[in-house]
Amino acid sequence: MKRFVAVVAVALLGLAACGESSSPAVPGAPSEKGSDVLAKAPVAAAADILPGSTMEKIKQRGELLVGGSLDAPLLSQQNPATGEVEGFDADMGKALAKYILGEPKVKIVNSASETREALLANGTVDVVFQTYTITEERAKQVAFAGPYYTSGLTIAVKKGTAGIAKPEDLNGKKVLAGANTPAIPAIKKLAPQAEIITFGSDPECVQALKQDRGVAYVQDETILIADAKKDPSIEIVTKPFTVDPYGIGLKHGDDQFKKFVNDWLKKTQDTGVWQEIWKKSIGTVVTGDAPQPPQIGSVPGS
Repeated sequence: MKRFVAVVAVALLGLAACGESSSPAVPGAPSEKGSDVLAKAPVAAAADILPGSTMEKIKQRGELLVGGSLDAPLLSQQNPATGEVEGFDADMGKALAKYILGEPKVKIVNSASETREALLANGTVDVVFQTYTITEERAKQVAFAGPYYTSGLTIAVKKGTAGIAKPEDLNGKKVLAGANTPAIPAIKKLAPQAEIITFGSDPECVQALKQDRGVAYVQDETILIADAKKDPSIEIVTKPFTVDPYGIGLKHGDDQFKKFVNDWLKKTQDTGVWQEIWKKSIGTVVTGDAPQPPQIGSVPGS
């Protein structure tokens, strides 16, 4: 496990985390762990909240509606003891809320990887922070600010499973993946004879792996590291074999809001808030300093 943690500095937010079913909005107040970081988070100048803009509508509403997960370890996971949603994505959403509202007031709408586009299009959420891989195809339906993190897919198996050391070894085997996630095309490309079995959430995929409903689970490395740390019966057997840039999902065509969010993202990086959020979440498992954030607007579709 240790050797995989060491190579994870470029990973996170892998895949739009194995999705989830929709559920009512869940309050996401800043956790005790992240509140000190959020206190340092920047706040937009009054002049930046343009009349009639999405930013003004959010400010008038008094909370930011964030499409996200409740079961993605280190990224956006609901704490069963407090009910708060914690992790890298969750705190990034709170930091954006503070930039707009002056306080990190958010409502996390538990969204599935296959429903994010619709939630943005119909205004159910303002933004999506959910390990959302930027692709040119997706950019036809949504706008992407960022990228704000870069990750990669890897493979987990039940401990003791032999014969899987690279993606091509998945050929002829039953392989688990999240519905509507980058893992599916990656498996089809690298192991075209694999039988792909999809589930709606990361816990479902892990459970299916433990029940031998598939011999391997393809997912973002950081999520799998968190899963393996929590459950020693599974282990990671490859290094990342993709490079996936993750963006902040916005309603398609809202160029004004996209520029605003990109400006905010740059400020969080320049002030060190992005790095502190990383240390409080992913950095509790991944060794070393926070990685260099990807350049905003650097990939097709962003």
